[in-house]
Amino acid sequence: MNICFVGGGNMAKALIGGLLKRGYAPSKIRVVESDEERCIDLHTEFVVRATTDISDVIPYSEIILLAVKPQQMQAACRNLAPLLTGQMIISIAAGIRAHDIARWLGTGNIVRAMPNTPALIRHGVSGLYALEAVSGADREKAEAILEAVGTSMWVEKESLLDSVTAISGSGPAYVFYFIEAMQQAAQELGLDDLQSRQLVLDTFIGAAKLADSSQQDIATLRANVTSKNGTTERALVALDANRVKQHIVAAAHAAAARAKEMGDELGKDKDAG
Repeated sequence: MNICFVGGGNMAKALIGGLLKRGYAPSKIRVVESDEERCIDLHTEFVVRATTDISDVIPYSEIILLAVKPQQMQAACRNLAPLLTGQMIISIAAGIRAHDIARWLGTGNIVRAMPNTPALIRHGVSGLYALEAVSGADREKAEAILEAVGTSMWVEKESLLDSVTAISGSGPAYVFYFIEAMQQAAQELGLDDLQSRQLVLDTFIGAAKLADSSQQDIATLRANVTSKNGTTERALVALDANRVKQHIVAAAHAAAARAKEMGDELGKDKDAG
């Protein structure tokens, strides 16, 4: 497959790096990027062809991956539409719905993906949704590309990508927020900055790996750490008294609602008045 990335930002670089790590040939990857200096950097880092001229690479590409900012997507699609000859389109732009992209491009061969930032270290997770026009073979190709930077899962309704956005897309920020709080507590309890960071990060990594490798559900794993009248029970009582779980759930619902709002806002035609 010849793949063209439209946009050469961090997520595009993560995907290019992941594909190359899996043995993908640099000669099969092209990038369209408006910033000439970034084109040079992309070529230097990955030995892929990078250009500012979209018409120079699209005709030779079988898959086009849209990696521009959501606010730039409509303009990018308008520039791309006249050059298409049936290629599959993959969009990783947050909030832009597949049907809106299809309207701007004049094709229904579109997969929408929602990766998250751990893709930068190839530990991401991506939600995927395909319009009906996408063949089974093209779905497999899209999945293979996103799995170069982690795992993936398909959803059958595009509205569920708002849920994916709220949980995994925004999720790393929730984890970092909790890590910040844990580090603050460690420092207030007398540990220095380096000790606090190591203890908290290793605890998160270890707990996540334990959960991933265990056949037990998360509630059971939590109960296994919670001795009656012990330190963990006292901490969890404090969390429950402050309704921390309910607030986390409410935060995810708020993120999902904002994802839907973004889809409504960004899907409007800019020349529609």
